[in-house]
Amino acid sequence: MNTLVKDYQAKLLAIIQKYLDDESVLAYNFSVDSRSNYLAFVQGKLEFRDGSCLFFKEFVDLQETLEKLSYSFHYQDRENKLIFRYDNAKHKPDLGYGNHKHINEKIIPSDVPELAQIMIEIINNYLT
Repeated sequence: MNTLVKDYQAKLLAIIQKYLDDESVLAYNFSVDSRSNYLAFVQGKLEFRDGSCLFFKEFVDLQETLEKLSYSFHYQDRENKLIFRYDNAKHKPDLGYGNHKHINEKIIPSDVPELAQIMIEIINNYLT
């Protein structure tokens, strides 16, 4: 695994560790599959103190800047009901935009999310 991928992995693990330390996250799985010197597939699952879970996966290109070629951040409650999901999967019919968020049975445009901002969204709005 090259330095770019290792640095990105360390950044994500530092974010996860912050929420382990404050006991918002009770357990996690995390893996990085380096596909080249600058391409990587990242995936993980975070289990929160209320039983909710965040599943995430990213295929990233780190050659010049961080580019998320594909991603999904799927947050669900303890009964496995979707709370929200950010992704850039194509839809039929076409949405007219790539990056979007599924929430309350709606799909709305969104920016490309970062794990740190999703964690803040979960902690501030959903975690009890």
